[in-house]
Amino acid sequence: MNNKVNYTQVVWEITRLLQEAESLEEALRISLGMVVKSVGAEAGTIWFYNKEGDGRIHPSFWIGGADLTGLSLSAGEGIAGAVVEEGKTTVVKDCQKDARWADRFDKKTGFVTKSMICVPLINKYEVIGCIQIINKKDGSLYDDADVELAENLAMLTAIAVDANGLNLGFAEEKQIVLSLRDITKTFGKDETKVQVLRGVNLDIREGEFLVILGESGCGKSTLLNIIGGMDRPTSGSVIFEGKDYANASEEALTAFRRNAVGFIFQAYNLMPTLTAEENLDFIGELSDNSMTAEEALESVGLLEKRKNYPAQMSGGQQQRVSIARALVKRPRLILADEPTAALDYETSIEVLTVLEEVIKAGTTLLMVTHNEEIAKMANRVIRMQGGVVAEVTMNNHPASAKELVW
Repeated sequence: MNNKVNYTQVVWEITRLLQEAESLEEALRISLGMVVKSVGAEAGTIWFYNKEGDGRIHPSFWIGGADLTGLSLSAGEGIAGAVVEEGKTTVVKDCQKDARWADRFDKKTGFVTKSMICVPLINKYEVIGCIQIINKKDGSLYDDADVELAENLAMLTAIAVDANGLNLGFAEEKQIVLSLRDITKTFGKDETKVQVLRGVNLDIREGEFLVILGESGCGKSTLLNIIGGMDRPTSGSVIFEGKDYANASEEALTAFRRNAVGFIFQAYNLMPTLTAEENLDFIGELSDNSMTAEEALESVGLLEKRKNYPAQMSGGQQQRVSIARALVKRPRLILADEPTAALDYETSIEVLTVLEEVIKAGTTLLMVTHNEEIAKMANRVIRMQGGVVAEVTMNNHPASAKELVW
């Protein structure tokens, strides 16, 4: 009975969220999280059917360790595809033994799908997608109350989509720049041993703006250091251009950092005795394919400051020079660690506007931040918790820097 009462409260809260939402995408993400938590599941996914486009089902919101970016199903394929085609709720006790299960998802993501509830999203006229609730944490099977809660979420989601005209804008597939698989990181030994990362799977794609959010201590900065070759994982793989850099030689890691990755730091890290131009020349000379310092400074709107020393520039200007320093190498990937944390609002927007232009030019950017508002600019948002990827959200309609308010 208590479970029923709690589920009723969840339904009321989801109803309120979806009715009052300024952002339907954010309300759906929170609602899915509430159901996953209430049911005691490991993961959940909301899929939408791109019937008028490629005829495939695409994940738009998911919670749990699996990164489903770039994966999709045709109608009728897999359990989700079958539910969309048939329009009927399905409860699967053992997905691995179900003939419909598309096991390539587990192989791709490293996540093992054991059991699931899959409920169709049905609007006034047709099936528009489905919702999956995956793996009970305690290993038990789903009961009728669990199924009813998932069906209520599906009904309320379909009503909200109808009412708000959710523009899904299915993202095009992009080439993978770097892949992380089963990344763990442990510091210390014996009684001082601390495991910071507990098995992270993530793909970074060409030309995307990817934001990693999470509380202090969740592992996001450690993950950033591993991606950038500044630290090594305890276990797992870091694949870039077909090579695993998790156990690469120091020489190979140095070449990777020098040629493939640009870094933007919270504290700017400019050399105080060098001008802006000299700071960039110093980095450019280390790279095999660098642009000129003038080109890089012009791209961030600071060519007229090329002869200035860091002390002669504002905080925002110094951060823009640090962006230019990252760009000068023409890297495949730029990593930014809290690049606006030391700046006021106006200067932050100035810096984010520069980064926005960098992304539009085709550069791949991964940013670690505490600022939830910045995540609105991202193509994809990763939320970390306790050393794992807790949620992944696609954002098919990123905001511009000038729309952000905090």
